[in-house]
Amino acid sequence: MTNIASVLKSEISRIARKEVRSEIDSLKKASAQYRGAIAQLKREVSDLQNQLERARGAAGDSKVARSVDADTPRRFSATRLATHRSKLGLSAAAYGKLIGMSGATIYLWEQGKSRPNADQLQKLAAIRTLGKRAVLAKATE
Repeated sequence: MTNIASVLKSEISRIARKEVRSEIDSLKKASAQYRGAIAQLKREVSDLQNQLERARGAAGDSKVARSVDADTPRRFSATRLATHRSKLGLSAAAYGKLIGMSGATIYLWEQGKSRPNADQLQKLAAIRTLGKRAVLAKATE
C-alpha cells in the first residue's frame, strides 16, 4: 500500500506542476502584453506633454505680444498691483516713477481709493511684462 500511495503522490505532484506551469506561462504572456501596453502609453503621455509644453510656449509668446497691445481691454486689481510692487521691492514712489505717476497715486490705487485710467492701465501692463532685472534697471535710470 505504501508503494501505491507514493506513486499516487508523485503523480499528483507531477500533474500539479504541469498545471501550474501552464498557468504561469499564460500569466507571463499577459504580463508581457501589459508591459508593452504600459510602455506605449508612457510614450504617448510623453509626446502629449511635449506638445502641451510647445503649445504653452507658443501661447506664452503670443500672450506677451498681446499684453502690450493698446486695443486689449485691461482689468485692474489693487491687491495684484501691491503684490507686484512688493515682489519687485520698489517703493510706491519708485514704482510710480516707472509709470509717470506719483507715489501717492500708486498708494491710492493699492488702497482701492482710486483707479487708473485706460492709458495708465496700459503702462501698468507694460511694466508687468518686464522681468525684475529690467524693471529695476529702468527704475534706477
